[in-house]
Amino acid sequence: MNLNHVGAVAHRIVRQMLRDRRTLVFIVAVPMVVMELVGLAFPGDSRILDRMAPALMATFALFFVFLLTGISFLRERSQGTLERVMASPVSRLDLVVGYLGGFILFAAVQSLIILLFTVFVLGIRYQGALWQIFVFQLVVTVVALNLGLFVSAFARNEFQVVQFIPLVLVPQVLLSGVLLPTDQMPAYLKALSKVLPLTFAVDGLNGIMLQGKTLVDVGWDLLILAGFACVTIVLGAISIRRSAAT
Repeated sequence: MNLNHVGAVAHRIVRQMLRDRRTLVFIVAVPMVVMELVGLAFPGDSRILDRMAPALMATFALFFVFLLTGISFLRERSQGTLERVMASPVSRLDLVVGYLGGFILFAAVQSLIILLFTVFVLGIRYQGALWQIFVFQLVVTVVALNLGLFVSAFARNEFQVVQFIPLVLVPQVLLSGVLLPTDQMPAYLKALSKVLPLTFAVDGLNGIMLQGKTLVDVGWDLLILAGFACVTIVLGAISIRRSAAT
């Protein structure tokens, strides 16, 4: 891996994103609007929102970052930028790590907005250190970034990226403990939930925010998410080769 190539790709992504005002509005405004709607949906008993907040934060971080990365990378392909970059000496690993480095800045901002809005505007009660919650969210963000890169290789337009949401994200919401604890699911669904990254994201954030655990205490969830991140980095590199070929 050539760090100069990685830095050049990341720098180009950052400059391109900063010029796209609509995307910047999406990154900043949409999470706040959605979280405000979540707060309005639980006006009576704040204890329900306190219990639901970690799972919702993990879900929205995964959803928004997946959508941001998938659509942005699709534009790279449709505008011919990816093909031109692939013609240079940059390797596929340099590309995927460079894209990760460029997008992660904006994805981290989005995750931070979700966290701060949930804690300080919605006023949820939580345990654990705020910085540890954010670090855990960042790991979830990396998984979502690379998942978005991979899935976008199979889409031909932005509408098709959105169509992947019911296939990739909705099953995770239904089976990862966001709506129903996995312990209450049938055995085959519980087994299926163990291969979904959102399951470990929800479990880890619940541990930190509801039980006061540290990053060390949720180390197993972090390790599994890191494994998902490594796998999706490889899949992202494969998808870049496929995208350039198509």
